[in-house]
Amino acid sequence: MTKADIISKISGNTGIDKNAVTKIVETLMLTIKDSLARNKNVYLRGFGSFVVKHRAEKPARNISKNTTIIIPAHDIPAFKASKAFTIDKK
Repeated sequence: MTKADIISKISGNTGIDKNAVTKIVETLMLTIKDSLARNKNVYLRGFGSFVVKHRAEKPARNISKNTTIIIPAHDIPAFKASKAFTIDKK
């Protein structure tokens, strides 16, 4: 499912204009992204959590040059589904 599909589905279920739904969905995604960029987790009860995970510095191999390189420590965004988040198969 794409973002356009989600917008169409929300618009169809609520009767809200697609332009308004698009603005809401884009604002939600931007808010989550900005929060994670500031190292703040986002918790959506009953759905899941968007969290920032820290990855430590580690060595890796460059196979083509047969050398060892160091991957610096960095943060990555991650999503963890809540226990209440279940998928009903129909």
